[in-house]
Amino acid sequence: MSDAKPKAAKKIAPEPIDEPLPRFWPALAGEFTGTFLLVFFGVGAVNAAVVSGAQVGLWQVAAVWAVGVALGIYASASLSGGHINPAITAVAAVFDRFPLSRVVPYWVAQVAGAAVASLVLYALFAEAIIEFERQRGLLRGGPGSELSAMVFGEYFPNPAMYGTAEEAWRVVSLKSAFIAEMVGTALLAFLVGTVTSDRNPARPSPAMAAVIIGLGVAAIISVVAPLTQAALNPARDFGPRLVSYFLGWGEIAIPGPRGGWFIVYIVAPVTGALIGGGLFRALACLFKKENTE
Repeated sequence: MSDAKPKAAKKIAPEPIDEPLPRFWPALAGEFTGTFLLVFFGVGAVNAAVVSGAQVGLWQVAAVWAVGVALGIYASASLSGGHINPAITAVAAVFDRFPLSRVVPYWVAQVAGAAVASLVLYALFAEAIIEFERQRGLLRGGPGSELSAMVFGEYFPNPAMYGTAEEAWRVVSLKSAFIAEMVGTALLAFLVGTVTSDRNPARPSPAMAAVIIGLGVAAIISVVAPLTQAALNPARDFGPRLVSYFLGWGEIAIPGPRGGWFIVYIVAPVTGALIGGGLFRALACLFKKENTE
């Protein structure tokens, strides 16, 4: 009999197993709830800053957005994956085999959560908004009333910084606004991939990832908000904008005083997210694989 020791069997890394798809209705409830929290705190901070002067400086508003993003992700991640942004859902569908049949339902849940949060905020701030308009001689729905409508939908350039006269429009053109929203959302999608993908061995824990994404949103807002108010999220803009349309802002909300809202706040974020998500996945090919032996 041979004394040769049998060779140890070589360990083979198991094939990655896809996580089970969240149940349909709980997933939609998660997206609704997460987006509600995101908009309640983020758009709520804008309401407080514009009509009451409660926030001092852009960074304070951005910091509240960071909290809203993190809380929204914490509330929805285990139910739906924590997209809370139609642009991120589009990235998941294009690059991560997220079912196409769920894309539109996720979008509807996200917009609905944003709209309901805006209705709650209007119930809180209605009198303060009316007084803000009275003091500034604004007729809701009339020229210049985007100065109050901006507490819900978004405008370029930022009315709080540049005013609402047509001269201000020269500061940020439609092209510049599109680029700003596209680049900002590309950075957001790139960050989301970096801190959540299992292809990145240096990724943080899931709990910490939500905080980092929130801080990333705050940093992007600090750069982009003077130009476009920094939507970075079609649901964040369309849900509140739709509410403001029916609350009396009318054409100031949709299509807006200079048009372009659909291109800037819907198309640009989705385009940017796909670019940023694609760039991360290209970079991820260079990451060292985690030791599976």
